[in-house]
Order: sequence, then C-alpha cells, then structure tokens
Amino acid sequence: MSAKTPNPVDKYVGSRVRMRRIMLGLSQEKLGDALGLTFQQIQKYEKGTNRIGASRLHQIADILQVPVSFLFEGGPSSNVTLDGLGEAPSPAYVSDFLATSEGLALTRAFTRITDAKLRRSIVDLVEQIANTQNPS
Repeated sequence: MSAKTPNPVDKYVGSRVRMRRIMLGLSQEKLGDALGLTFQQIQKYEKGTNRIGASRLHQIADILQVPVSFLFEGGPSSNVTLDGLGEAPSPAYVSDFLATSEGLALTRAFTRITDAKLRRSIVDLVEQIANTQNPS
C-alpha cells in the first residue's frame, strides 16, 4: 500500500493560504493562535496534508482579509465538461511563482516602484536574462 498523496486542490488552497499569510507578515504561529490551532496544523493545511473544512476555510479567509474564492482562484480543476471531454488546463505558473518566497519578495519590491518607465525597464531586463538562459 502506498502513502496517500495530498489532493491537488488541497495543496493549491494551502499554498494560497501560505502566500497570503506571508504577504500579511503573519507567522504560522500567529495564524494558528487566531484560529485556536497549533502552528503544526497550519503547516499541514499549507502543505495540503490536511484538508481545510468549510467553516475553517471561512475563518482563515476572514483572518487573511480575502474572500474564500481567492483561495481557489487559478487552481486545479477537474477539467471535465458536461459531455465528458476534457479541456486544456490553465497555466498555474503565476500562482506557483507567487507561492514561493522569491516570488513574494519580488512582487512586493516591484509593486513599491512607482516609476512606470523604471518598472518597464526591469521587466525588459528580466526578459533579456531569461532569453539568454533559455533561448527560443
């Protein structure tokens, strides 16, 4: 018997909780305290190891100051239509990137830059670097 792997939706929702918690500067311990849970339980939620029940999901969204739908936006779906034919999954690379500490740090810093020309220059620079790493 193999170990049970977390459901992709549970992992995704957990990563969104983590991303938003970090954006707000909350520790796992602080979020756990607000929910009456241990930081270990928050870790399990964020990894998707433990599923988050509906009422707890609502509590978490309130604490993180987002609608519950935010925690599911861009996430995996069943990709099954009514006639049984699958649809192409939408790219989740943006959410995956924002779920990393580097993605959050870069996003925070980038949004603090007010000069539109400078922001465009930074985007151009990053695109040039990426093109030298992976020429198409």
